[in-house]
Amino acid sequence: QVQLVESGGGLVQPGGSLRLSCAASGRDFAIIAMGWYRQAPGKQRELVAGIRGGSLTNYADSVKGRFTISRDGAKNTVYLQMNSLKPEDTALYYCNAGGNYYANSPGTYWGQGTQVTVSS
Repeated sequence: QVQLVESGGGLVQPGGSLRLSCAASGRDFAIIAMGWYRQAPGKQRELVAGIRGGSLTNYADSVKGRFTISRDGAKNTVYLQMNSLKPEDTALYYCNAGGNYYANSPGTYWGQGTQVTVSS
């Protein structure tokens, strides 16, 4: 069993930055692939980024060059650094564990979500 707790969402102006965190517990965190998804109102949930091992990453085309996913094994935490935020990035962001993010296939475990709102 894996428990995931997200934090770091909020309101930011266009062009601003936020860093989301996802604290994981319950399993050998280091061997689990982790990912971030988001869901905007009226839209389907979509993959934002995934990380496997320490540094194998993949991103949605819409966030490449602006978002960076990383993990800290010592803290059992995965991060999503979001720069140059746009209004279309507004969504509820979810942490996910155990998926195949290259195949856009989420794992079983989800966090509760953290809201990101980009607005002036």
